Amino acid sequence: MNPAASSFFTDKVAVITGAGGTLCSAIAIDLAAHGAKVALLGRTLSSLEVVAETITSQGGVAIPVVCDVTDEAAVEQARSVVTDALGPAWFLLNGAGGNQPEAVTTATEFDPRELSPGRPADLRGFFNVDLGKFEDVVRINTLGTVIPSRIFGAEMAALGRGSILNFASMNSYRPLTRVAAYAMAKAGVVNFTQWLAVYLAPAGIRVNAVAPGFFVNERSRKILCTPDGGLTARGENVMHHTPLRRFGEAHELCGGVRWLLDDGAAAFVTGQTISIDGGFLSASGV
Repeated sequence: MNPAASSFFTDKVAVITGAGGTLCSAIAIDLAAHGAKVALLGRTLSSLEVVAETITSQGGVAIPVVCDVTDEAAVEQARSVVTDALGPAWFLLNGAGGNQPEAVTTATEFDPRELSPGRPADLRGFFNVDLGKFEDVVRINTLGTVIPSRIFGAEMAALGRGSILNFASMNSYRPLTRVAAYAMAKAGVVNFTQWLAVYLAPAGIRVNAVAPGFFVNERSRKILCTPDGGLTARGENVMHHTPLRRFGEAHELCGGVRWLLDDGAAAFVTGQTISIDGGFLSASGV
């Protein structure tokens, strides 16, 4: 049976930022299969076009829209394009974000050598990390959630309905070593989700978030996996704290996302962050 035939999502417009990425592209394809008309927002047209082609080849509706989510004017322009092409947004999924290598320390704890003028070239600690890149990571993950929520949220509020879904992280609850900027930003996403849920409740808009655990994409594969398909030391450490003893697959986010967006199934759910993590947050490692 075609899930779109009797789906809550049929003909409703879903705007997804970061839609060219591994997780959000899978979510976009899933929502389209359930009948949503999907606007794919991101910075790289070629990546968005691949997702759009997958959706349209399966009989769905999707448009790619190039947009920098930290640029308010660009997001407003994207909203205009989406509204003209598909109609006003019913769902907004703030999936844009991520990290940058230059904002990640190579050390997991203070090393006195990082204060030395003669420090090793490959030693990047808190005191010599690139602060500009640090700021970029905080900006894309925080303002990249706030700005689309303002612009598409205003459209939803005027119509008195809709749902916003933000993307948190394991770092929102348990800051992982080496990724201070990303952890700081993702903790902020959870707090902002709660704040915005309270603020938008009178407008009939629910606001929630998902916190994905360890899902392997091109970037994380280099960190967690060895070239021969094994696990790095960091990958082994993650696995020791994941009761299901495997990494997540992108399609395993889709059920939780659909539930949170569905005004029937999750009508009384707002301000919540749902972890989809294989048990990672529940495991102390002891």
